[in-house]
Amino acid sequence: MFQKFPAIIGYLFFVCFLSPLTFQGVYAMEDDTYPALNTNPWGHSPITVYIDTINVPEHYSPTYNEQVEVAMAYWEKGGNGRLAYNPEFSPVDSGSEADIYIIWVENLEKDAGVENGVAGFARPHEVNGKYVRVDIVMEVGNYEGYAWKQYGNTNMRELAKHELGHALGLGHSKDRRDIMYPTYDQKDNIDPLLVERTRPFIYVAVAASIILVSFSGINWLRYRRKRRSLEGNLLEGKDGRP
Repeated sequence: MFQKFPAIIGYLFFVCFLSPLTFQGVYAMEDDTYPALNTNPWGHSPITVYIDTINVPEHYSPTYNEQVEVAMAYWEKGGNGRLAYNPEFSPVDSGSEADIYIIWVENLEKDAGVENGVAGFARPHEVNGKYVRVDIVMEVGNYEGYAWKQYGNTNMRELAKHELGHALGLGHSKDRRDIMYPTYDQKDNIDPLLVERTRPFIYVAVAASIILVSFSGINWLRYRRKRRSLEGNLLEGKDGRP
């Protein structure tokens, strides 16, 4: 898929290998500079964010955009409590106007040659102690043995939280319960694209089940009325009444 986007692949090669400021998460190496890489990295508010939903890989799910929005709300509400300021995000329609630029790739190991297990990274561009831009790159899946597996929405949400934490100036935590811990357990393996493709069949199955249950209920009511009628006729015959 990404043979169609040579510029993006070249950019990924640069940020992965030529920049010492690239912070790899969620599966990145341990970093002792936590809790803060920069206690107040942005000199303005709100922080503008562009989410690229146009130049996306083959297995990108539209639900991933929603997970990034949830992740932004997480940090706006205080996040893990480690920030020294209250961030506010503002979505923008152009990458050139954005403080934070977010893109997805099919697989970082395959498309950018990063080490196995890296699910995403954030690369800040800093001038005079302030961030002027942060690029966030996240993959949509990874290899488990020889099989490639799509990330579920929960995993993408946790990944987005982690990388946005870097974009807000946080490093890695040594606390496994912290969102900024450099590794995490898979939260789910539900393929959001598979769910989307099978959704119409699920609706049909639910509708068919409702019709079947309703039909069974109607038949049961008819049977009940018929049985009562027969019982009434039999009782009338026993009493000698016409």
